[in-house]
Amino acid sequence: MATLETLDDTVAAQAFRRLVRHLRHRSDAENIDLMGLTGFCRNCLGDWLEAADPTMSKAEAREMIYGMPYDQWKTLHQGEATPEQIQRMKDSVAKNREDTALDEALDESFPASDPPAMTEPNR
Repeated sequence: MATLETLDDTVAAQAFRRLVRHLRHRSDAENIDLMGLTGFCRNCLGDWLEAADPTMSKAEAREMIYGMPYDQWKTLHQGEATPEQIQRMKDSVAKNREDTALDEALDESFPASDPPAMTEPNR
């Protein structure tokens, strides 16, 4: 049985692309809610792409995730965050900081085809 470290990059890339397509389709799932629940969002995926490819700008990486320029996506799909959403996001992001291994993993570059490694850094 494959582990996360031995998972074929082609398979991981296919799963990553499926995740991005799913997030593009589910524009009703706002970033603030993703952050509040998971501690990461579409912007994080774009940031991880940018970190993995130094030739890619932040705008290019986010456009790759959103399927359009980020400002356009915000205009079309992003509402004003409520104080409750902001607090949930802050609490959720704080959990990321509680896991030293996750913090270290977030600081490292990794292949854009392998973002699942960020969720289980000890495996």
